[in-house]
Amino acid sequence: MSTAFRLPQFAGRLASRLPRTVDASVRRLAVASLIGQTMLVLTGGAVRLTSSGLGCPTWPRCTDTSLVNTPEMGIHGFIEFGNRLLTFALAAVAALMLVYLWNLRKERRDLFLLALGLLASIPAQAVIGGITVLTNLNPWVVGLHFLVSMALVVLATLLVNRAFGRTGRFRTVSLATLPGVMRPVTAAVALFSALAVMLGVVVTGAGPHAGDAEAPRNGLDWDLFSHIHAVPAYLVTAGTLVALALVLLRRITGPIRTAVLGLLGVTVLQAVIGFTQYYNGIPALLVAAHMLGAAMLMGAATNAWDIAKSSPVA
Repeated sequence: MSTAFRLPQFAGRLASRLPRTVDASVRRLAVASLIGQTMLVLTGGAVRLTSSGLGCPTWPRCTDTSLVNTPEMGIHGFIEFGNRLLTFALAAVAALMLVYLWNLRKERRDLFLLALGLLASIPAQAVIGGITVLTNLNPWVVGLHFLVSMALVVLATLLVNRAFGRTGRFRTVSLATLPGVMRPVTAAVALFSALAVMLGVVVTGAGPHAGDAEAPRNGLDWDLFSHIHAVPAYLVTAGTLVALALVLLRRITGPIRTAVLGLLGVTVLQAVIGFTQYYNGIPALLVAAHMLGAAMLMGAATNAWDIAKSSPVA
């Protein structure tokens, strides 16, 4: 029998073994996507903060003659190529998620489209990463690379919430009734979080950690934009405190309480890291922690807004 005749049979047998409900495997893959996207932010930061941005001096190959890093390239080549490999791992997780959702592609279109968006954006991220190398780490391109990672953290957070039935049309988790103001408050916190991250990219592009000694900077006043970056961060803190007050005063329990407390913890942590690095000469380790905190903030803000949006209101 030819391969052409075997493929439909194989596909049919495979589909028959795939889940027809959102099971533990689908949920684990959703969580793996969120963890992986967050780790990509951290490894990308390691590339820049260790001056390994040109550890692989070209793209799509690591060198003109090798797809992978070579021993002669040292630790910088290893760090840069390791970051590239993580992209392939994330693509594999996203592809596997789509496979597991195949029988649910119509019934759970929300999950399927989110997983498809994650998979489609990964090659786009790879191309942007390649452009950063080919432009000698242009700070605006590097910033775009980081912002796309933030958007992927948001998508992965929504995917986790939908997979666990916490939010969306197919919600199975019971959510507390919220005061009507909670939705705009959490939406504002998510918006200001995104604005703080975008301005943080500008600050980084003006700062000393360029990814390579010869990489250009954006030429802006680092100190001035650090203070501008702090404005939406203050608004995030204010909005989070308002949400916390609503939760505590109304004695609201359940997922929204957990989400707001988590958001408060991440916000305070980011503030402490931000002030500490500002007054201590921007040490690389704290910058890495701040980048990881930015991903956590986007995830926490998205989670709080998503739950508030899906909750009944008084």
